[in-house]
Amino acid sequence: MIQSIQSIFKIPELRRKVLFTLLMLVIYRVGGHVPTPGVDGQAMAQAFSQARGTLLGLYDMFVGGSFAKASVFALGIMPYISASIILQLLTAVIPYFEKLQKEGAEGRKKITQYTRYGTVFLSVIQAYGISIFLENFAMGGGASVVPNPGLGFRLLTVLTLTSGTIFVMWLGERISERGIGNGISLIIFIGIVAQNPNDLLQSIRALQTGAMRYSHAGMLIIIMLLVTASVIAITQGQRRIPVQYAKRIIGRKVYGGQSTHIPLRVNTAGVIPIIFAQSVIMFPGTIATFFQGSDVAQRVSEMFSPTSILYNIVYGLIIIFFTYFYTAIIFNPVDLADNMKKYGGFVPGIRPGQKTAEYIDRILTRITLPGAIFLALIAILPSMLIEQFKAPFYFGGTGLLIIVGVALDTLQQIESHLLVRHYDGFMKGGKMRGRR
Repeated sequence: MIQSIQSIFKIPELRRKVLFTLLMLVIYRVGGHVPTPGVDGQAMAQAFSQARGTLLGLYDMFVGGSFAKASVFALGIMPYISASIILQLLTAVIPYFEKLQKEGAEGRKKITQYTRYGTVFLSVIQAYGISIFLENFAMGGGASVVPNPGLGFRLLTVLTLTSGTIFVMWLGERISERGIGNGISLIIFIGIVAQNPNDLLQSIRALQTGAMRYSHAGMLIIIMLLVTASVIAITQGQRRIPVQYAKRIIGRKVYGGQSTHIPLRVNTAGVIPIIFAQSVIMFPGTIATFFQGSDVAQRVSEMFSPTSILYNIVYGLIIIFFTYFYTAIIFNPVDLADNMKKYGGFVPGIRPGQKTAEYIDRILTRITLPGAIFLALIAILPSMLIEQFKAPFYFGGTGLLIIVGVALDTLQQIESHLLVRHYDGFMKGGKMRGRR
């Protein structure tokens, strides 16, 4: 591993990509501490402690704590993610977007442009909503975090936060073009990882004050290692369906005849089902926070507390539902079977066309179930650790899946550069296999 890391800086092109990526991420983290004009940042941080465990807390995790600080990057990259998901869903129901997706590079370019327009549109709406939220958001004593509310503050907030999101989107695209790739994912990744030092300090304080036992801390570390290893296994797990291509003679050349496979991932939907499920399950509790003092709101808040049995059961079922739903949206066995038939491909023992589509769909349905159950368990894990081991931080859920997924993708990007230059990758390690 150490030699592989050293090899990165021996390749000039890869070294430039890594350093450029680190520079862009540093700029993003610095911008996350620049306050939005007209907001009392200290008062906002104190008042925001009441919103942990709600949709606001979930949103703050994705933007690296910028929302709690009311910084210029308070919206982060989330409007871009939302626009991308909306465009992806529209592709499945609107023929025009489906046609664009099949047009290759030009079609993807247009979809990217529509995603940018959608990002600006969603940013304006969300920024205006945040401006109203900030005007009404107050500390325990009733002091507002906005000293001078009004139309001027709202317009300035919309301009500031929208510009911040556009800049973050630009940083992500630059990382994808000139860096090591996965720009948008790396921005979310660094935002989540940036909160880990604070979690570590809280754990040390909990051990020093006796709030958490040393035996519980040891068991917690073991569980974290086992869970992380299982997440890596599920993320990389796949069922390979063998595919054989028939030989075709065109002129004097022979095409096809090779064997390959279709990799069906155990977790095809990725982290999206948990995000959808969290948005749904946290909605009642979030609404209840705006009606403090009401008995009905209090009962709703207790019913949908992360420690309640009802919350965990409903949460798990919603995740399983969204896993199948999103998998059906992004993976179409009929199109795959038609493309295979078009180019002379077939699954041995299965008739091409409709039978192949049914066969792939049946396998995908079966392997999605363990993946969906695993996602549900990972999502419920943080509340279990807090309840059983008094963990002073959240471990598992969306954050862990994003960290593992992005880390694996980034390592594969770097490894591909190393292998092309005849260096051993991270997966193999060891000595150089050749010299440039």
